[in-house]
Amino acid sequence: MTFKGEIVFVRVLFPFLAGLVLGYHLPDWFPSYLIVASTIGLLIALWLTNLFYKKWKIYHYKGITGLLFYVFCCCFGTSALLLNEQSLSRHYFGKYSATYLKGYISNEPQTNGLIMRFQVTVGQGYQQNSWQPRNGKLLVALKLDKIKPIKLNYGDKVLLFSQHQEVEPPYNPAEFDFKAWLAHQNIYHQVFINQNQLVQLRSQGGNPVLKYAITLRQKQVAIYRKLIHNDEAFAVASTLILGYRADLSPETLDAYSKTGTIHALSVSGMHVGIIYIFLNWVLFFLDRKPILKIVKLLLICTLIWYYALLTGLSPSVLRSAVMLSVYIIAKSLNRSTNSYNIIAFTAFGLLVYDPLLLWDVGFELSFLAVFGLIYLQPKIYKWFYVKNKWLDKLWSATAISLAAQLATFPLSIYYFHQFPLYFIISNLFILLPITVLMYLGIIILILRLYFLAPLFEWLINFTNHGLQWIARLPFAGINGIWIDQWQLILLSFALGSLIIALTRYQKQGLFAGLGLVIVLQSTLVYRYIQASQQQKTIGFSLRKNYAMAFVKGKNAVVVSDLATNDKAFKFYVRPALEQLQINRFTFLNFNQDTATKYLAKKEHQLQFGHYKLLLLDSSLNSKKIGQLPKFDLVWIHRGFNRKLVELRQELVFSELIIDASLKDYQIRRYVAEANKIGISVHILKKNNSYLIDF
Repeated sequence: MTFKGEIVFVRVLFPFLAGLVLGYHLPDWFPSYLIVASTIGLLIALWLTNLFYKKWKIYHYKGITGLLFYVFCCCFGTSALLLNEQSLSRHYFGKYSATYLKGYISNEPQTNGLIMRFQVTVGQGYQQNSWQPRNGKLLVALKLDKIKPIKLNYGDKVLLFSQHQEVEPPYNPAEFDFKAWLAHQNIYHQVFINQNQLVQLRSQGGNPVLKYAITLRQKQVAIYRKLIHNDEAFAVASTLILGYRADLSPETLDAYSKTGTIHALSVSGMHVGIIYIFLNWVLFFLDRKPILKIVKLLLICTLIWYYALLTGLSPSVLRSAVMLSVYIIAKSLNRSTNSYNIIAFTAFGLLVYDPLLLWDVGFELSFLAVFGLIYLQPKIYKWFYVKNKWLDKLWSATAISLAAQLATFPLSIYYFHQFPLYFIISNLFILLPITVLMYLGIIILILRLYFLAPLFEWLINFTNHGLQWIARLPFAGINGIWIDQWQLILLSFALGSLIIALTRYQKQGLFAGLGLVIVLQSTLVYRYIQASQQQKTIGFSLRKNYAMAFVKGKNAVVVSDLATNDKAFKFYVRPALEQLQINRFTFLNFNQDTATKYLAKKEHQLQFGHYKLLLLDSSLNSKKIGQLPKFDLVWIHRGFNRKLVELRQELVFSELIIDASLKDYQIRRYVAEANKIGISVHILKKNNSYLIDF
């Protein structure tokens, strides 16, 4: 039986989370000071209640006091989020038009070719011939000089030319929301500048502890770079042991993703747990006396936190370090430790420090996985009794994999749109290699046993090849699974109801879970029927290329200059096609002709059902179009160089579309002409995609 006092932080956490969600969805015009003032008022009321508990006979009103406490926790969560959101600050740099900004680099710069990306925490802005106090985070993309590229590190103070812009929202259906992702890191503006528009100052800023950790990690990465010859093995070693995001090949990332083992490439609780098991085993001789147990406790906690610093204090490592520290301390003091209370305490502490972590995918999945291990793993393990010692260990590891996968299943589907069918096999396969790799990698760095490097590299390559082989097996995974937020809620409640019903043998919960599954399945069937009957046109908003999809049922013809392996296609086009459940599509370039059951394209004229479209480029510049039938849409492409007034005299059309193959000045010219003669125009560059749903 669990008493309320044992799960005090569980009781605090849920209203606090509700407050965070409320604060996140509050409109910008809402006066935040009212929430902060209410929080302070409630805190004073609770303090007075505790001070005069007996005198005022508060114990007669426990229900009201409890409600007051929960309201305070909710308001505290909302206040924490509003106070943390720097865009609401009076001195936020994005609200002003400063000529220059001054601040320090607040993360480790990442270089890809001649582009270096990093975050700058702004401290001052130069405006009206003086430096003014400013705050906020700015994402910087710096184009490096080819001859003498600048070297920047965490903590370096810089002065840069201020021409920042708001982060652009997603323009295409199902496109990754980069703006929201950065907003969850308190970043709302970005800037693209050349190296000569930035000055590296002599002074330093930032957290000295974090700077030391990053510098130390860079030295360890350099050691791996010297010892490991294979680039892919080096990338995996740096990512696995040190949390250094090296350039992993798409093949390796795809293999880990398809097999459900991507968590192995993220320094997380599993890695910290492996280190704890090793340290607890090595220091077993300190268990003899109480004073030595305290020494062991201090050593283990110190080394775990040192490792957390070395990996950049990622949310998953922070969660594990805090949880292990609390668990070890409570165990050493012979106090009862409630696992759920420890999870809640860890989550509460991290969210008070950074409320926006609640929307971090890694944060969400790591806590769900730990909850699954605590709640589900013992229950799954009891399904079978295995007498053989080694088979029992194998079943225990299988139960761990099942528990973690079940707990994270709904969110994994929602975020990553795929489900690995062989996750048990792949997780069992990497269990021993990952453990050995962790020990080998740390031993090589700490004890300088460099002769172990060839074995270390071979084991990484073996693991990679094994996962790639599993990923290539037939039916290795289900891809293109798209669910919306309501379906996510239905799936979560259905799975939760079924788990509780099966573990507690409740018929009501079982029927409730099955009912929710039926409702969820009905929504999926309805979407499937809709997809099989759909007919729509999508003009994608791109940076330099062009792409327009003509969708009929689950088939599509895509007129584009992209290929399936282009980054632009993977990022902007493919997600929309997958969301529409397209299982077959054909590529055409601007000048190719084709004829299908539902689409015909010939001599720059395209007919999609009753919808007619004319494609204009340089091939129509030297001759008159003549008396053409009426078109629903005219698509202007690179090379077209005629006036719209002349075009309007030669054919009838109701709408104009301009793709990103044209230069910006050309786009502005055609927009001005279209506005003069009253033609509706849509630009497929830095604008929402063009969508017609028939």
